[in-house]
Amino acid sequence: MRILICDDDPLIIEQLQKFIESFFKSNHIKCPELVSFTSGESLLADSEEKDLVFLDIEMDDTNGFDAAEELMSGSAKPLIVFVTKSTEYTIRGYDVAFHYLVKPLNEAKFHEVLKRALRLIIPQYFTFSS
Repeated sequence: MRILICDDDPLIIEQLQKFIESFFKSNHIKCPELVSFTSGESLLADSEEKDLVFLDIEMDDTNGFDAAEELMSGSAKPLIVFVTKSTEYTIRGYDVAFHYLVKPLNEAKFHEVLKRALRLIIPQYFTFSS
């Protein structure tokens, strides 16, 4: 599993990485691969799997909303969580996003959203026959 972070603010990237690592550590789960990008263009250029994407909307180049629409137009559709200071895109954002978090971020709320996202990404049960 890969979790991607895309924000043009390095401090936000660092904060999200710490929140994610903290979540997995507190739940005694190995943290998946974390990959960060500072632009929508670099996120879209990444050809590897994308399971969960934390994505800022207002960036200098390709904005997060356009990047999300392009990600969702492909065959593999990652879960997208918009992480932004603007509430302007809230309603429109739910057309492509799983959730919408407003900056400044609250770690408890972030962990709640991450937990819900992981329930959709990781199967909670399996069957087998012998």
